Amino acid sequence: MKTVLFACVHNAGRSQMSNALFNHLVDPEKARGISAGTQPGTKVHPEVLVAMSELDVDLSSVQPQLLTPELAASADLLITMGCGEACPYVPGLKRLDWPLEDPKGKPLERVRKIRDEVKSRILELIKQEGWGKAEA
Repeated sequence: MKTVLFACVHNAGRSQMSNALFNHLVDPEKARGISAGTQPGTKVHPEVLVAMSELDVDLSSVQPQLLTPELAASADLLITMGCGEACPYVPGLKRLDWPLEDPKGKPLERVRKIRDEVKSRILELIKQEGWGKAEA
């Protein structure tokens, strides 16, 4: 089983959306997602909670967490969220950077667009890696 680490600075928006959508769409026998931040916030952004709830994904009980060396060591792939120099770097870990807009404080219509871009990237990653759920 592969572990994908979605990371950004505050772990309160993009990385939380990415992680939740990844775990919702991936075959749990093939991969799992985790998320963390270098300077975690106190809670997931309220506009992110609303946008994700529209897809029946509840993030209300999720707590941003610190990106620790131990957490990073458990991952096979690091995906950063376009946070530039503030993005975490983990030596030896394969890294992709998704240049995504920070949803914090944005109108719900904009957050939906960011969420939909995240979902599109997640679906492409799952397809590319062969981590999709088996067809019934």
